[in-house]
Amino acid sequence: MNENVLSSRLQAIASYLPKGAYFADIGSDHAYLPVVVCRLDPSARAIAGELNDGPYQSALAHVRAFNLSDQIEVIKGDGLTVLGDRSIKQIVIAGMGGGLIRTILDQGKEKLAGIKRLILQPNVEARLVRDWLVKHNFCLIDETILKEDGHIYEILVAEPKTANKQVEYTEQELLFGPILSKQKNTAFYHKWKSEQKKRLRILAEMQYAKQIDREKINQFEKELAWINEVLKDE
Repeated sequence: MNENVLSSRLQAIASYLPKGAYFADIGSDHAYLPVVVCRLDPSARAIAGELNDGPYQSALAHVRAFNLSDQIEVIKGDGLTVLGDRSIKQIVIAGMGGGLIRTILDQGKEKLAGIKRLILQPNVEARLVRDWLVKHNFCLIDETILKEDGHIYEILVAEPKTANKQVEYTEQELLFGPILSKQKNTAFYHKWKSEQKKRLRILAEMQYAKQIDREKINQFEKELAWINEVLKDE
């Protein structure tokens, strides 16, 4: 990876960090995001959190290579435990499954009291993350979907709910994204055409199963109808 240029996915994530950010990047992947953000913004500070020793050592070496140890702390630890009692304002969790992101948030929810923004990029099952946010008093303020190297990425940006921001989402909004389903860009259509084919294939296979799971079939058929609906105006 070019030391000065982030991927399109990480650029999009970085665009949601304000100037002078104090953020934690959980599962930091060589600390690419903190290094580039802090090089471009000397007023920014970051924590790069890593669970395992190999990635921790890689992130540490990358931060030291750019003499950014004054701005970036590399901390070995599980999920949001790396925050300690620091007054972090933004949290980035990117490049993991939606189920794992939800678990990290759930296990560390006592650390979210002073957080001003969550920037979350689930590789799959974004609806699990949206559902968690709604249930834990966060409101989606923006969503982005983009295609890079053959993969589709969704980025969810959430802030704590305020009195005038009480929001509930329908099942469809949790699945497609309340903001993404209004924008419907090229990447959105690409993703849901792919999901349409996947569900059709799974439904066909389920019909031949020895034990037919009628509840699961009904759920897939319902989602397929929703997908057909969002794709019809392409």
